Amino acid sequence: VGRHDEAGVTDLERREELAVESTIRVLNEMVTDGVIESYAVGGAMAAVFYVEPVATFDLDVFLLLPAGEGDRPIVTLERQNAWLAARGYRSAGEHVLVEGIPVQLLPAWNPLVTEAVHAAVEKPLGGAIVRVCRPEHLMAILVQTGRAKDRARLQMFLEEAQFDRSALEELIDRFALRERWMEWTR
Repeated sequence: VGRHDEAGVTDLERREELAVESTIRVLNEMVTDGVIESYAVGGAMAAVFYVEPVATFDLDVFLLLPAGEGDRPIVTLERQNAWLAARGYRSAGEHVLVEGIPVQLLPAWNPLVTEAVHAAVEKPLGGAIVRVCRPEHLMAILVQTGRAKDRARLQMFLEEAQFDRSALEELIDRFALRERWMEWTR
Protein backbone atom coordinates (compact mmCIF):
# COMPACT_ATOMS: atom_id res chain seq x y z
CA VAL A 1 0.00 0.00 0.00
CA GLY A 2 2.58 2.51 -1.20
CA ARG A 3 6.33 2.35 -1.16
CA HIS A 4 8.33 3.12 1.99
CA ASP A 5 11.80 4.63 2.23
CA GLU A 6 14.53 3.54 4.66
CA ALA A 7 12.85 5.44 7.50
CA GLY A 8 9.49 3.78 6.82
CA VAL A 9 7.95 6.94 5.30
CA THR A 10 5.47 6.26 2.51
CA ASP A 11 5.48 8.11 -0.80
CA LEU A 12 2.19 9.74 0.19
CA GLU A 13 3.55 10.90 3.56
CA ARG A 14 6.61 12.38 1.84
CA ARG A 15 4.41 14.21 -0.72
CA GLU A 16 2.27 15.60 2.11
CA GLU A 17 5.38 16.73 4.00
CA LEU A 18 6.71 18.48 0.88
CA ALA A 19 3.32 20.17 0.35
CA VAL A 20 3.31 21.49 3.93
CA GLU A 21 6.91 22.66 3.55
CA SER A 22 5.99 24.48 0.31
CA THR A 23 2.99 26.03 2.04
CA ILE A 24 5.24 27.36 4.81
CA ARG A 25 7.52 28.88 2.18
CA VAL A 26 4.47 30.72 0.76
CA LEU A 27 3.59 32.05 4.25
CA ASN A 28 7.18 33.24 4.71
CA GLU A 29 7.01 34.95 1.30
CA MET A 30 3.83 36.73 2.41
CA VAL A 31 5.81 38.18 5.34
CA THR A 32 8.72 39.16 3.09
CA ASP A 33 6.32 40.88 0.65
CA GLY A 34 4.58 42.74 3.51
CA VAL A 35 1.21 41.12 2.85
CA ILE A 36 1.16 40.00 6.49
CA GLU A 37 3.22 41.34 9.36
CA SER A 38 3.78 37.93 10.91
CA TYR A 39 2.16 34.53 11.41
CA ALA A 40 2.24 31.52 13.67
CA VAL A 41 0.93 28.06 12.99
CA GLY A 42 -1.63 27.06 15.60
CA GLY A 43 -4.15 24.29 16.06
CA ALA A 44 -3.48 20.61 15.51
CA MET A 45 -0.59 21.20 13.11
CA ALA A 46 1.25 23.23 15.76
CA ALA A 47 0.53 20.56 18.35
CA VAL A 48 2.51 18.07 16.22
CA PHE A 49 5.68 19.88 17.33
CA TYR A 50 4.93 19.11 21.00
CA VAL A 51 2.67 16.05 21.34
CA GLU A 52 1.75 12.86 19.50
CA PRO A 53 0.22 13.80 16.12
CA VAL A 54 -3.54 13.88 15.74
CA ALA A 55 -5.49 13.77 12.50
CA THR A 56 -6.13 17.21 11.08
CA PHE A 57 -7.82 18.46 7.96
CA ASP A 58 -6.15 21.84 7.63
CA LEU A 59 -3.39 24.21 8.62
CA ASP A 60 -4.55 26.96 11.03
CA VAL A 61 -2.44 30.09 10.61
CA PHE A 62 -2.81 32.98 13.06
CA LEU A 63 -1.96 36.27 11.34
CA LEU A 64 -0.83 39.71 12.34
CA LEU A 65 -1.88 42.04 9.55
CA PRO A 66 0.11 45.11 8.47
CA ALA A 67 -0.57 48.37 10.31
CA GLY A 68 -3.97 49.79 9.46
CA GLU A 69 -5.42 46.49 8.20
CA GLY A 70 -5.96 44.61 11.46
CA ASP A 71 -7.43 47.46 13.48
CA ARG A 72 -10.49 48.18 11.32
CA PRO A 73 -13.98 47.53 12.71
CA ILE A 74 -14.41 44.81 10.08
CA VAL A 75 -11.23 42.95 9.21
CA THR A 76 -11.06 41.36 5.78
CA LEU A 77 -8.36 39.33 4.11
CA GLU A 78 -8.97 40.83 0.65
CA ARG A 79 -5.33 41.83 0.14
CA GLN A 80 -4.00 38.50 1.38
CA ASN A 81 -6.48 36.51 -0.73
CA ALA A 82 -5.67 38.62 -3.81
CA TRP A 83 -1.93 37.99 -3.28
CA LEU A 84 -2.57 34.25 -3.05
CA ALA A 85 -4.96 34.25 -6.04
CA ALA A 86 -2.35 36.07 -8.16
CA ARG A 87 -0.07 33.08 -7.51
CA GLY A 88 -2.71 30.57 -8.53
CA TYR A 89 -4.04 29.54 -5.10
CA ARG A 90 -7.81 29.29 -4.89
CA SER A 91 -10.35 29.61 -2.12
CA ALA A 92 -12.27 26.56 -0.98
CA GLY A 93 -14.89 27.63 1.55
CA GLU A 94 -13.16 29.09 4.59
CA HIS A 95 -9.78 27.83 3.36
CA VAL A 96 -7.28 28.69 0.67
CA LEU A 97 -5.68 25.71 -1.03
CA VAL A 98 -1.95 26.38 -0.93
CA GLU A 99 0.16 23.67 -2.54
CA GLY A 100 -2.84 21.36 -2.05
CA ILE A 101 -3.03 22.06 1.70
CA PRO A 102 -6.25 23.65 3.05
CA VAL A 103 -5.03 26.73 4.94
CA GLN A 104 -7.27 28.71 7.26
CA LEU A 105 -5.96 32.26 7.62
CA LEU A 106 -7.14 33.62 10.97
CA PRO A 107 -6.36 37.23 11.86
CA ALA A 108 -5.36 37.35 15.54
CA TRP A 109 -8.76 37.85 17.12
CA ASN A 110 -7.82 38.72 20.69
CA PRO A 111 -4.85 39.72 22.88
CA LEU A 112 -3.92 36.10 23.74
CA VAL A 113 -3.67 35.05 20.09
CA THR A 114 -1.83 38.28 19.21
CA GLU A 115 0.70 37.55 21.94
CA ALA A 116 0.99 33.94 20.73
CA VAL A 117 2.01 35.17 17.27
CA HIS A 118 4.53 37.64 18.71
CA ALA A 119 6.04 34.94 20.96
CA ALA A 120 6.08 32.16 18.34
CA VAL A 121 9.24 30.13 17.92
CA GLU A 122 10.93 29.15 14.70
CA LYS A 123 11.13 25.44 13.99
CA PRO A 124 12.71 23.62 11.05
CA LEU A 125 10.33 21.82 8.73
CA GLY A 126 12.23 20.08 5.99
CA GLY A 127 14.14 22.85 4.27
CA ALA A 128 11.84 25.62 5.54
CA ILE A 129 11.53 27.50 8.82
CA VAL A 130 8.04 27.70 10.29
CA ARG A 131 6.80 29.97 13.06
CA VAL A 132 4.88 27.90 15.62
CA CYS A 133 3.00 29.00 18.72
CA ARG A 134 4.75 28.06 21.96
CA PRO A 135 3.13 25.19 23.86
CA GLU A 136 2.09 27.44 26.74
CA HIS A 137 0.18 29.73 24.36
CA LEU A 138 -1.39 26.79 22.54
CA MET A 139 -2.57 25.40 25.87
CA ALA A 140 -4.00 28.74 27.00
CA ILE A 141 -5.79 29.14 23.64
CA LEU A 142 -7.27 25.66 24.08
CA VAL A 143 -8.63 26.65 27.49
CA GLN A 144 -9.93 29.95 26.14
CA THR A 145 -11.65 28.37 23.14
CA GLY A 146 -13.29 25.81 25.39
CA ARG A 147 -14.53 23.12 23.01
CA ALA A 148 -14.64 19.43 24.00
CA LYS A 149 -11.84 18.62 21.53
CA ASP A 150 -9.77 21.43 23.08
CA ARG A 151 -10.16 19.85 26.50
CA ALA A 152 -8.97 16.49 25.13
CA ARG A 153 -6.01 18.12 23.37
CA LEU A 154 -5.11 20.02 26.56
CA GLN A 155 -4.90 16.68 28.36
CA MET A 156 -2.47 15.46 25.69
CA PHE A 157 -0.30 18.52 26.24
CA LEU A 158 -0.32 18.04 30.01
CA GLU A 159 0.72 14.39 29.63
CA GLU A 160 3.17 14.60 26.73
CA ALA A 161 4.53 18.09 26.09
CA GLN A 162 7.53 19.77 27.59
CA PHE A 163 6.41 23.23 28.66
CA ASP A 164 7.11 25.94 31.19
CA ARG A 165 4.48 25.46 33.90
CA SER A 166 5.03 28.90 35.47
CA ALA A 167 4.68 30.60 32.06
CA LEU A 168 1.44 28.70 31.45
CA GLU A 169 0.09 29.60 34.91
CA GLU A 170 0.91 33.26 34.25
CA LEU A 171 -1.03 33.17 30.95
CA ILE A 172 -3.97 31.44 32.63
CA ASP A 173 -4.15 34.22 35.23
CA ARG A 174 -3.41 37.17 32.94
CA PHE A 175 -6.09 36.15 30.44
CA ALA A 176 -8.69 35.32 33.14
CA LEU A 177 -8.82 31.59 32.36
CA ARG A 178 -8.36 30.28 35.90
CA GLU A 179 -11.96 29.12 36.41
CA ARG A 180 -12.06 26.92 33.30
CA TRP A 181 -8.47 25.79 33.91
CA MET A 182 -9.44 24.58 37.38
CA GLU A 183 -12.55 22.84 36.05
CA TRP A 184 -10.59 21.12 33.26
CA THR A 185 -7.60 20.04 35.34
CA ARG A 186 -9.13 18.73 38.55
